[in-house]
Amino acid sequence: MIKDTPAANDERTRELTSETSESQLLEVSMGPHHPSTHGVFRMDVVLDGERVVKLKPVVGYLHRNHEKIGEGNSYLASMPYTDRLDYICSLTNNWAYALSVEKLAGLEVPERAQYLRVITAELTRLQNHAGVIGFLVQDMGASGTPLMYAFREREKILDLFEELTGSRMMCNYMRFGGCRVDLPAGWLERAKKIVAGFPAFLDEYEALLGSNEILMARTQGVGVITALLAVNAGVTGPMLRATGVNYDIRKVDKYGIYDRFEFRVPLGEHGDVYDRYMVRILEMRESLKILEQAMRDLPAGPIMDPKSKIRGFRPKAGEAYGRIEAPKGELGFYLISDGSPNPYRYRVRPPSFINLTVLEDMCIGNYIADAVAILGSVDIVLGEVDR
Repeated sequence: MIKDTPAANDERTRELTSETSESQLLEVSMGPHHPSTHGVFRMDVVLDGERVVKLKPVVGYLHRNHEKIGEGNSYLASMPYTDRLDYICSLTNNWAYALSVEKLAGLEVPERAQYLRVITAELTRLQNHAGVIGFLVQDMGASGTPLMYAFREREKILDLFEELTGSRMMCNYMRFGGCRVDLPAGWLERAKKIVAGFPAFLDEYEALLGSNEILMARTQGVGVITALLAVNAGVTGPMLRATGVNYDIRKVDKYGIYDRFEFRVPLGEHGDVYDRYMVRILEMRESLKILEQAMRDLPAGPIMDPKSKIRGFRPKAGEAYGRIEAPKGELGFYLISDGSPNPYRYRVRPPSFINLTVLEDMCIGNYIADAVAILGSVDIVLGEVDR
């Protein structure tokens, strides 16, 4: 276990303010406004000139109350609420919650449903990563072209989700012990075509952004987080792997059927905004490999465990924690059952909230203009921050 270090944050703040009187510091409230601070979120920033010397994320405006609502609902009734946690990635939210309930109830997921979960989850990872990169460069002042390129590809994936689930974003697709519906006719062929065309988009996207001298100047060496701090703070997902820590729950837990697929875990070296951007680009390429294998090997068969109950679902008393590698990091649901139709306790471990806790560490010493880029590189959704 990595031991905690002294408060390096406070030391850096003292160094930055040692030659500056308090009267020369400026406190600024950034937000809540869109798109730079992602809706209902603001940052209290203390500046020495244009340098950040203190920064506190301020959350609590959304009042989602997801966890309390979950304790007043039946297990099944909470499934569509998970869509609203990270409304960009509803299908991965469904999976994490279903996994926790399946552990409570001892349900087995059929082979075909396992493959469908992997396919929809990796498609979700593609559209999330493409979108967040587009938003990142938009936050840095790009005129919109990278974001529109990303949304062009995202729309194709959302078309698939709509055809399969009936909804483009709030999919409410997975069920305890499987999936709600099977693939419609021709869906798999259309998905294969989109996956086959995605590498060309990534090549174009990377050529447009990766070697752009303005983007490199704005991102390289900016917003650095060390591997030590990331591990101690519980940071997960692309943010953690950008520091060089090889940790991906798809490899660690091998949940679902991920142990059947060949893919690697991209790692960064510097833990800066540029590495977080590049890790997401490389992760999309690995997701394409997983999708090709999953769609090739997709078996026939049922999509629901016959022991699963839709009505009168009452798992035995106990507790369970189910977690997955969501696009933003570790997403986990902790449930306690007392044998009643509703969870006795319902808690969410959201990656956006945990990853946001190191925002000040990444911003201190950087310019105020960089703080917006650093925030964009974290990839947060306030639905799961203020859950």
